[in-house]
Amino acid sequence: MRKVVERITQQSRGPDMAITDVTTRMRSNEEIIGRVDINDPDAILSVTTLDETDVVHAVEDAADAIFTWGYDKGERAQLNRLYEKAKTSQWNATTDLPWELDVDVEKLVRDQNAAMNPDATDLVPPFDVSHTPLASWGDKEYLALGIEMQNHLLSQFMHGEQGALLCTAKIVETVPWIDAKYYAATQVMDEARHVEVFARYLDEKLTGHYPINAHLRMLLDDIINDSRWDMTYLGMQIMVEGLALAAFGMLHQTTSEPLLKKLLRYVMSDEARHVAFGVLSLEEYYRELNAAEIRERQEFAFEAAVRMRDRFLQQEVWQRYDIEVAPLIPIMQQDPGRMLFQQLLFSKIVPNCKKLGLLDAGAAAGEKGWLRERFEEMDVIQFEDLVDTGDEYEELDAVAEDRAAANA
Repeated sequence: MRKVVERITQQSRGPDMAITDVTTRMRSNEEIIGRVDINDPDAILSVTTLDETDVVHAVEDAADAIFTWGYDKGERAQLNRLYEKAKTSQWNATTDLPWELDVDVEKLVRDQNAAMNPDATDLVPPFDVSHTPLASWGDKEYLALGIEMQNHLLSQFMHGEQGALLCTAKIVETVPWIDAKYYAATQVMDEARHVEVFARYLDEKLTGHYPINAHLRMLLDDIINDSRWDMTYLGMQIMVEGLALAAFGMLHQTTSEPLLKKLLRYVMSDEARHVAFGVLSLEEYYRELNAAEIRERQEFAFEAAVRMRDRFLQQEVWQRYDIEVAPLIPIMQQDPGRMLFQQLLFSKIVPNCKKLGLLDAGAAAGEKGWLRERFEEMDVIQFEDLVDTGDEYEELDAVAEDRAAANA
């Protein structure tokens, strides 16, 4: 199989960097993400959302569609188990969620603020904004901002789910293992359902969509554009889906709105399988890669992590207010709820990267690994020993739990 995969990878590589061209050193921050300091606010904000008047956005995909004539189901027992679980855990976005419920958007914002900032008595932040455009703002203005922030957050989840829809369809085409093709086909259905529920919630219960954030769009374009099937796995299943699983978990804990709470609970049930799919598949494949190939995947994981973090500045919201974002960043960094949220987003990504051996691969004995140091730079390495998602999906199967309770 190794020879087959190598031949497929080389044939489908297209414009990507050939393995023999990978340098013996790790690239610098500037070479990977275009800036020396990953926290440079001006550089982050210079990446702006494009004009989204066009409904359709095309991305070049140079990957080959791969047939396999090996139909031995269960050759990869863990993937087969995941596939069987996926078949019994499908749910209907139209009939399994309580869409008839009214949503009190203002209460939604206030409850989430109270959960993230338990000492707050209102929505006005407890730090000095006197020399900013927010100086005259009161509870009314912050409530309106909170509603916009909620719309933006869920909009980016919706766009990310469509990215997952395309990427998983690509995995069905490109992965050479039949058990992986079987499972990925179930995830295509999952992702269509996720796009559907977020779009409906935004349209019917909130006040509409925001366009895709520029940092998220760049990342999704890069994942789709790369012809190598394992890079699709790494970018989507480990990085994007890993962050989404953590984010959905936090939102589920902090919201009291019953429709959103059940929506997130069911989406998380699917997402846990999706991330496990990435962990189980790449854990096997990465054992066969050489040092140069692993280095490239470490760099891509770092780039993806930075781009996903950058999108949470939510600069499109501030653009609607015609407010310059850069002077507000030091103030936003004083918000303990926001900073905790941004850190916890990586609580699934870091342990999964550790499980795949990416944190310390290539490091000499007694030295820190390159990706470990990058995650230290991002202040998220503290999550490395949390449970990885290889088996966690069994514990998060909300659909099976509800069906068992209904039949009891």
